[in-house]
Amino acid sequence: MSPFLAYEDRGADNASTPLVLIHGHPFDHTMWSPQIEEFSATRRVIAPDLRGYGASPVVPGITPLSVFAADIEALLDELKVETFVLAGLSMGGQIVMECYDRFPDRIRGLVLADTFPAAETAEGRRARGAMADRLLREGMRGYADEVLEKMVAPYADAQVKAHVHRMMTATPPEGAAAALRGRAERPDYRTLLTRVTVPALVVVGEDDAYTPVADAEAMHAALPDSTLRVIGGAAHMPNLERPGEFNEALGAFLGRVDDNR
Repeated sequence: MSPFLAYEDRGADNASTPLVLIHGHPFDHTMWSPQIEEFSATRRVIAPDLRGYGASPVVPGITPLSVFAADIEALLDELKVETFVLAGLSMGGQIVMECYDRFPDRIRGLVLADTFPAAETAEGRRARGAMADRLLREGMRGYADEVLEKMVAPYADAQVKAHVHRMMTATPPEGAAAALRGRAERPDYRTLLTRVTVPALVVVGEDDAYTPVADAEAMHAALPDSTLRVIGGAAHMPNLERPGEFNEALGAFLGRVDDNR
């Protein structure tokens, strides 16, 4: 049984396709605040806190991406949202890929932001396990201090940095560790991308060190019908660092999906 997820549900059902926003690690749904504000004026926007993050239940142990995807499916069933555009950033993008593998018929478009589809390397699995151990031992603050200026660019706005740091330090270590252990075991989604039958938008910050532009270009090449947008002046979280540019790209994509209904 999936836990009841905390979520924000804004805007009204209308002729526009609903938008579902999946946050990355170690954040919560408020990382999407600029997008919720912008797009709830014209469509229904749903942004959950993943299990182990934000106000959702914390489940220690290991949380595979398949469990995150099942939680989202259960939430959308409960909210009676049949079809939608599904957007995710970083780990959220990998959850989007898992969702497409599980219930493709419900998804009208994919937004893959600052993410990558490959399975974890042996070295990466060890690193994620070691980080999970560290977070359980030390808590989130030291990690948050270390990675802040990779999550967002060193030159990012001070308020954006404060928001990102606040999300990271508020995340329960047990939830973050469970996600790290589960994500270390994720499948390879590269072949899946070649079978996607809906439009996709691939977005990446030009200065992203975690998922560089080359990763986005490879996804764009693999997807049968995709648009690539590289956002200058941003690192791993262009939706917060450059919300105007991000929203422009997302808005154009949503308009295209709406036109295809």
